[in-house]
Amino acid sequence: MNRKKTHRYSFLILPIIYLLDSLLIFLFIRNFNFEQPLLLFVIFDIVWFVISYFTKFYEIYRNTKPAEIISKTIKQVLIFDLSIVTFFHFLTIYSSHRFLLKYLFILNLLLFIFKFLIYIFFKYYRAKGGNIRSFLIVGYNEETVKFRNILNVRVDYGYIFDSFFGKGNNPEIEGSYDELKAYLDRNPVDVIFCSLKECSNTQIKDIINYADNHFISVKFIPDNKEILGKQLKVDYFDYYPVLSLNKSPLDKPVNKVIKRLFDLIFSSCIIICFLSWLVPIIGLIIKLESKGPVFFKQKRNGINYELFNCYKFRSMFPNNLADIKQVSKNDNRITGIGKILRKTSLDELPQFLNVFKGEMSVVGPRPHMVNENERFLKKIDKFMERHYIKPGITGLAQVKGYRGEVKTDEDIIYRVKYDLFYIENWSLWLDIKIILFTIFNIFRGDKKAY
Repeated sequence: MNRKKTHRYSFLILPIIYLLDSLLIFLFIRNFNFEQPLLLFVIFDIVWFVISYFTKFYEIYRNTKPAEIISKTIKQVLIFDLSIVTFFHFLTIYSSHRFLLKYLFILNLLLFIFKFLIYIFFKYYRAKGGNIRSFLIVGYNEETVKFRNILNVRVDYGYIFDSFFGKGNNPEIEGSYDELKAYLDRNPVDVIFCSLKECSNTQIKDIINYADNHFISVKFIPDNKEILGKQLKVDYFDYYPVLSLNKSPLDKPVNKVIKRLFDLIFSSCIIICFLSWLVPIIGLIIKLESKGPVFFKQKRNGINYELFNCYKFRSMFPNNLADIKQVSKNDNRITGIGKILRKTSLDELPQFLNVFKGEMSVVGPRPHMVNENERFLKKIDKFMERHYIKPGITGLAQVKGYRGEVKTDEDIIYRVKYDLFYIENWSLWLDIKIILFTIFNIFRGDKKAY
């Protein structure tokens, strides 16, 4: 049966979104005390779309995650706002800064709302059978079957399965590779997914050539998720392409700057607003209860496994085991005030000094005692990769329940897994979510906080 494509007007989606964004930008332009409002609108519009080219603001796809949409929108509106404010400031052509800030605030709010309304609308529309793309898979194996099942379940992606082609006699397989082109001539599809595990280089080249001539998209299912599932970039040596592995989004200098700026701003706020008055109060209580220093200082391994002094409020009586034995539940070394500090995580507050100094980050893999690191390093695969970035006061593993004492191998294995996922998928929005979950857990109470 020759199936007709049902997305004749899909090419209009992006231009319509462009147009609606332009209309939002145009709102309130008439209220500016400016002689040529149309010229002002053109300037705003050009600035907006030039920025969007570099931020890839409009590169939103069916499988784009909400966190990525938020990240792109924040980046887009911040750069746009700074550009417009700078434009008015240096040209000194507009005096009402209050109205300008009000205009930008309302515009930012409307853009966020509009962006998510569009996102929600298309997820709902595709789940109801609109904006559908048909696909077939070349290669039949465990991975391709799992992939097919995911797209069948995630109806909001808007994919409808056609058939499998490949080796074997399974009834799900429509035919062999040699029958693929004849089938596509009779039954056009929108996307071909090729399993790199089963397709030869000659077959892949043949599929790409056919797809190019029939306006079909080709995508590849990797045969090695451990490598191809990571961040990859293409480098060219003369005309020869080479795939390079990016361990983390933080490999990009701009992301390093964003994370460091966030750490500086956040740690400065905590130091000024809380540590400035909490240190004298908590320090006095610690001193009244037991002899010893207010702060507990311990060597920890940081980025690139380098040693640094990690600070905490002292929560234990001075003892010779502090650097070699983890704290356990009902540990008799913990002081009275120490129990409160550890239960509420207030003992960690001095680590914002480490963050301010650049030795730690607000969010990242938690640093362990040196002797614990040496022990885990020998038995846990990829443990050293945790030290690819700065350690954090809180982290993804901690908000997922893997904080505190390591009782079993499972505790440290899952902690490492979450830490590596964080490193490979870092975003500013992920940092913010982890901080919010950390605050929630503090008020809710954490059974591993002792």
